[in-house]
Amino acid sequence: MPAVLNTLLVVVAIAAFASLFTGAGFLVWLLPGGLPLGNALTAIGLCAAGAAAIRLSPRGSFLRALSMFALGSSLLWLPVSIVLAGNLELNFSGHRGSVWIWMSIANFATVLSALVWALVRSALTRNSSRNPAS
Repeated sequence: MPAVLNTLLVVVAIAAFASLFTGAGFLVWLLPGGLPLGNALTAIGLCAAGAAAIRLSPRGSFLRALSMFALGSSLLWLPVSIVLAGNLELNFSGHRGSVWIWMSIANFATVLSALVWALVRSALTRNSSRNPAS
């Protein structure tokens, strides 16, 4: 069951990020209250990627700490974005928009780094356990 959850988290993250990168038309749909669906999907994708990285990283490791930081920053991304924008539509003006862009880029880079590192480590660990050296 843990492998299924890990796979599900990674698939959710990839699906959310793929819809963002392809500019899917449904991203502009407004949820009740006025939040664009794209922003909700971004938050879900970031959190899913961070959670997957935690689940794939060994306890007590730097990777686990990085993954926990990535999940924490992902959980805060949407509320901080709303505060910076001052509205649910996340319409920015002036300096706050620049702060938001850089905050979002840093958060995405951290989450993506943790997830890729965790996936590579998991794959290498699994491969080495299947092919023990003689």
